[in-house]
Amino acid sequence: MLGIRIRSLSSLITKRVIFNAAEYSKCSYRIPLKVTNDKYSQFKRYSTVSDEKVAEPSKGNIEKKEFQAETRMLLDIVARSLYSDKEVFIRELISNASDALEKFRYLSVSSAPESPKLEGTDRSLEIKLTTDKQNRTLTFEDTGIGMTKDELVKNLGTIARSGSKSFIEEIKKQGSEQANSIIGQFGVGFYSAFMVADKIDVYTRSSIEGSAGYKWSSDGSGTYSIEEVDNVPIGTKIVVYLKTDCREFSDDDTVKNIIMKYSNFIGSPILLNNEQINSIKPLWLMDAKEVTQEQHIEFYRFISNSYDKPRFTLHYKTDAPLSIRSILYVPEGKPGLFELSRDSDVGVALYSRKILIKSKAENILPKWLRFVKGVVDSEDIPLNLSRELLQNSALIAKLRYVLTNRFLKFMVEMASKDPVGYDAFYKDYSLFLKEGIVTGQSPLEKEEIAKLLRFESSKLDTGVKTSLAEYSSRQTNEQKSIYYLAAPSRELAQSSPYYESLKKKDVEVLFCYEMYDELVLLELKEFGGRALVSVENDMQKGPADNTESLIGSDDLQTSQVNDLISYLKTNLSGKVFDVRTTQKLDSHPCVIIVPEMAAARHFIRTQAQNLSDENRFALLRPQLEINAKHPIIKKLHKLLASDKDLANMVSQQLFTNAMVTAGLIVDPRNLITNINDLLVKALEKH
Repeated sequence: MLGIRIRSLSSLITKRVIFNAAEYSKCSYRIPLKVTNDKYSQFKRYSTVSDEKVAEPSKGNIEKKEFQAETRMLLDIVARSLYSDKEVFIRELISNASDALEKFRYLSVSSAPESPKLEGTDRSLEIKLTTDKQNRTLTFEDTGIGMTKDELVKNLGTIARSGSKSFIEEIKKQGSEQANSIIGQFGVGFYSAFMVADKIDVYTRSSIEGSAGYKWSSDGSGTYSIEEVDNVPIGTKIVVYLKTDCREFSDDDTVKNIIMKYSNFIGSPILLNNEQINSIKPLWLMDAKEVTQEQHIEFYRFISNSYDKPRFTLHYKTDAPLSIRSILYVPEGKPGLFELSRDSDVGVALYSRKILIKSKAENILPKWLRFVKGVVDSEDIPLNLSRELLQNSALIAKLRYVLTNRFLKFMVEMASKDPVGYDAFYKDYSLFLKEGIVTGQSPLEKEEIAKLLRFESSKLDTGVKTSLAEYSSRQTNEQKSIYYLAAPSRELAQSSPYYESLKKKDVEVLFCYEMYDELVLLELKEFGGRALVSVENDMQKGPADNTESLIGSDDLQTSQVNDLISYLKTNLSGKVFDVRTTQKLDSHPCVIIVPEMAAARHFIRTQAQNLSDENRFALLRPQLEINAKHPIIKKLHKLLASDKDLANMVSQQLFTNAMVTAGLIVDPRNLITNINDLLVKALEKH
């Protein structure tokens, strides 16, 4: 944000805080370690920086200082590890200059009484680069906020962030290749210039009225000097004295190509030897039809600091209920581990009248949409919006509501227009959608997200997915529910005892293979007026079977069934809390029923490890339902009289098998010993 800012080892270290105008005037200007996208404020052409040579005589008092330990470590990494990425220093210094201009624009239009009094508020705001092949220098100048002496020390002598030392040490331990990868991705800000420089001089004067000019100088070896000098214009000038083997960075064409590659969308004019290089186009303010796909790709790559392409692009504007001009991108690449974490920032920048309010405004979109990149500009948002207002403002809440709903509608449209592309998106990003349903507060928003969910169905071929809306369209008005079954695979779902009864009735069932799918549907509760019902819970709805109906020539008699039920209750005491018969099974001997099966499975996965078996069964209260017509159940009744020990082992194994099928066993590996004992007993007579 200042004339020099460590653009850093970045979002892995700190969260960037944007202050209101009052806070700007009080802050110590410590530099956040974050790659920012604060690049798009004023998009108009300004006059060029003056070509007048400025005398910079020293006033004598040169202070020698040592870099902070963390800074020396960072300089060491830069010197030893980043040779393949030398050109990024141009991008970083231009970005720092842009941040300095952004901050000056912000303060110059702020009406807060605590704002500092600034000089030269009518000056042209631009960035100027000058090459000098003969003297092997590259100079960067900006007319931005500038720095005071204290800011020079804090910004260029220290990394003002707790925990940064340990982070840098960890990068050093990982070796030069890993350091190159990490820092190359996130940038190293001002210090990146030491990759190519024998020496760097910085001339700066703060825009705050009455500020003196200063010169900062260092060769990156561990110390730097500061001295007061006269005739320094407001802003910052950086003179990079290039190493012999880096003389190509004093070549016009080389520098121009690098600017075009990295900084084409910087929100201020960039002049190279007095010729403007960058094309300054605020794409979100243009008509959507005027923006080419190539422009979108370049803009997306710039604001996201990535090299993939946007998968989907929403160019949206409206004047009611708020004035909104925005571009939102869905990345083509898969989400990284950092994006999957809820600690990751939402990647949308908030502007008001082309002036940056916050580069990563976490409340503009809900947290579950943190994978979306883009820019939002609203004239209704006040310029002096503080961090607290950003969290609590009714305007922000309304903006969030409008954008979220428009984005969801857009994704539903994409799912219809480009089903193949949407399926690829769903494979990579469905976890975020499910998070939105689980964490959301609005039933209407949850239902909108639910339109984007996809599942396999018992009525469709393997691999073909369907939406909840499509499922509903295939049902008759008499069917009031949407049925689903959670299972690790289609094979297990189709062979599940819970699916048997609905399969006989030819009722369509959605198959949920992902771990949290059933929790998502449990949280959703209904869709389109139809209740979402787990087939496992559906089995509990019918009344207990009348054992009289089980009597037949080959079946157990009522008294035999009652004896078997009584035996199972006794033998499985402490494990099952009821035993009854069921006619909903054909090929399975028994099944376990517990209230809210999905919640029970989640409990087993996350909290049951430290509970004893007795306490776990007491909480679950499983009910065993037996199929009295199944051969194993019939044989078990005979064993009660002929081999009580084998009957005990079979009944225990039947219960365990049912618990495994229900997904209620903490660790199935513990079952092997019991199975082997049963096999030994069963094979004694053979």
